[in-house]
Formats: sequence, structure tokens, C-alpha cells
Amino acid sequence: MTDRSIPGSSFYVRDVLDVAPDLPGKFLCRTLPDGSVSVNMITEVEAYRGEEDKACHASRGRTGRTDIMYQQGGKIYMYLIYGMYWMLNIVTATEGIPQAVLIRGIEGFDGPGKLTKHLGIDGSFYGKNIYVPEEIWIEDRGRKVRIGRSARIGIEYADPYWRDIEWRYYLK
Repeated sequence: MTDRSIPGSSFYVRDVLDVAPDLPGKFLCRTLPDGSVSVNMITEVEAYRGEEDKACHASRGRTGRTDIMYQQGGKIYMYLIYGMYWMLNIVTATEGIPQAVLIRGIEGFDGPGKLTKHLGIDGSFYGKNIYVPEEIWIEDRGRKVRIGRSARIGIEYADPYWRDIEWRYYLK
């Protein structure tokens, strides 16, 4: 049997640059409407780090949409892009410091919109705790993995420094 643990809130109350590389190799778990549980290894994430990060939604300050990013780590931040794709983010750091990790890929589903569609994750998850094993949570099953780094994807609007910084973490 595989050792399983659910990282508690303290796992997420760390700087996003510490949390993000620790997520690939962990498992995103989702209780589906029929009661079954989908368990998928996280394969790719990106870090977004505060108001100074010009690719981060918090770079424009606290708004109704980003308010959750200013809360204590472990909450879910959802937003819709192109009017059709929900993006799943995990808030990190302590209250008042807006940071989040975008879950970009899980086994079998590359792309943040594809994984949320597959798992039926939408705006109703905004503000939920990721460390409470109810509708959605992350498990650590003790897998040892190798992590690669690269520039983040899809942030052409940010200036070159923020586009090129290697805050994307993925399984090698």
C-alpha cells in the first residue's frame, strides 16, 4: 500500500518559490459528482509572486477577483480565461502577501483549462481549502521525482524580465 498524506495548511503558508517546486509529483484528488475519486499526479505548475511580479494578477493590487490571493495560503483561487477555461491556482504564503501556484498539468492532461474541464472544476471552488479532503485536495504519496524549470507560458503581456524568469516547474 502506498503511504499517503495530505499536506496541511502549513505546507502552503510558505513562499510560492518553495511551494511550487514541491507540487509536481504530488496528486490532485477530486471527488466527482458520482462519488468516485479521480487521482492524478501533478506534472506541471507555475509560480506567481506578489504585486511586484508583472505577470501576477496581484500586480494591479487587491481587487474583488484577487482578494483571495491576499489570504493565508491553502485557499483555491479560480479565474476564467477566454470566457471558457477555468484556471486552478493554490494560494501560498501568509496573509497579506499575494502569491499563488497555477496547476498547469496533471497526468494525461497538459494545459490548465483541459485539466479543470476534465475534473469538473469551476468558479464554485474559489476560496475552498485545498488541504481539506472533501471535494478537492492534494495528497503526497511519497513519490520521488526529478523537477525541471523553465520560463512561464502564456504571459506575453509581461515585460521580458517577468516573461523569462524560470518559475515554471515540471516533471522531467
